[in-house]
Amino acid sequence: MTRSDRPCGIHLETPPGRTGGRANDSLMGYLYKRWDTPRSTFGDFVVVGFLIVQCLDGVLTYLGVSIWGPDIEANPLISSAMALAGPIPGLAGAKLVAIGFGIILHLRRVHNIVALLTLVYLTVAILPWAALLLTR
Repeated sequence: MTRSDRPCGIHLETPPGRTGGRANDSLMGYLYKRWDTPRSTFGDFVVVGFLIVQCLDGVLTYLGVSIWGPDIEANPLISSAMALAGPIPGLAGAKLVAIGFGIILHLRRVHNIVALLTLVYLTVAILPWAALLLTR
């Protein structure tokens, strides 16, 4: 199919170095990283940063909830988990799920998304908790 034969809308180009025609040459095959690809130092640093930010968020959330009560938690998923299981088990379970998904993304070699999630957690979780706890 030539470029002019494609329907209007999003046009997906064949990745450089690929000839097309095989199932692995689709866009998903281009985005998918094989398990045996070389390790990424950037990815290793990013996932360690993600783990540190998740643990720090857990500790700061626990401190905030123990000082101001469970109503201080703005995330409805976390506050529901803490209401159902208690502060420590609910928070630990939620953080373990987040860490698990972050590790899965790391193993799938999607390091840019892990880096973005780390920055999001820093700006919407760590900085607000730090500001609240430091102004107490």
